[in-house]
Amino acid sequence: MEFTAKQIADFIGGKVEGDENAKIHTFAKIEEGETGAISFLSNPKYTHYIYDTKASVVLINDDVELTQPVRATLIRVKNAYECVAKLLQLYEASLPKKTGISPMAFIAESAKIGEGCYIGAFAYIGENVEIGDNTQIHPHAVIEDKVKTGSGCKIYPNVTVYEGCRLGNNVTIHAGSVIGADGFGFAPNAEGYDKIPQIGIVTIEDNVEIGANTCVDRSTMGSTVIHKGVKLDNLVQIAHNVEVGENTVMSAQVGVAGSTKIGKWCMFGGQVGISGHISIGDKTFLGAQSGVPGNIKGDTTLIGTPPMEPKAYFKTIALSRKLPEIYKQLNDLKKQVEELKKTDNNNGNV
Repeated sequence: MEFTAKQIADFIGGKVEGDENAKIHTFAKIEEGETGAISFLSNPKYTHYIYDTKASVVLINDDVELTQPVRATLIRVKNAYECVAKLLQLYEASLPKKTGISPMAFIAESAKIGEGCYIGAFAYIGENVEIGDNTQIHPHAVIEDKVKTGSGCKIYPNVTVYEGCRLGNNVTIHAGSVIGADGFGFAPNAEGYDKIPQIGIVTIEDNVEIGANTCVDRSTMGSTVIHKGVKLDNLVQIAHNVEVGENTVMSAQVGVAGSTKIGKWCMFGGQVGISGHISIGDKTFLGAQSGVPGNIKGDTTLIGTPPMEPKAYFKTIALSRKLPEIYKQLNDLKKQVEELKKTDNNNGNV
């Protein structure tokens, strides 16, 4: 499909600077722009690319001041990053959607499949499963008995959704993820460990997206809950009985131990580790590789292990680099003190 700069500006509420009839048919990064492509500039580090980019149209924030002429047509908006997201959503929505059920898929007779669904080759749909309208289940996905999904879900290849789990509307689960495997529950005994049966489920609410190879464990009893709007990156581990609040996002390799409650609108950087049986309040922002051993009230930004305010953390890191020098100075001072003591003793001073 092809659009003009004016059509795009009208859709996102922007102002055109340059040729409003400039046509685009694809997207490109600003440093890789080409004729017929639309790009965007939101990070000041990339400003220098705008003077040489070959992109036909560039989205740019209202407050950006340019020091040289540009060849591309500009569309000025309040937030270029948000606007390009809207355009990418529009583009994705315009792509043809797969429909129909492959004859090589297995679907139990008791399963109920909604209207407009796609079920790929070698997908498995178990007994008493309910699949909502317009849901896409890609090849080799496994939907075990009694699972229920809402409408508009996307379940990519090699995803496994264990027995009894619940998915809301517009849930996306990327390749290789596992929803509802047993929680890590074992009781030590004299000879080893007794497995604690995990008889609960996982509940995933509307508009959740889960990255590739992420695991959300079923609860011991009740339900592990991922509330609406949550976004989990690749390789995230959510343990049994965890509750993740609305619109919380987690980067890759975050791990959350069992029975922890996480609030709304939290943001966790990569490799954050959360211990079990604690509570993290709304709007908690944790920097990458933070380790959280206890409760956090929320409405705060923290980093490190244990987490602390960023200013204190970076001061601590800066000081830690000087520890070898400080240690040497301390030893030198101890030697000087000992020498002074010897001198005093030799002079008869007490």
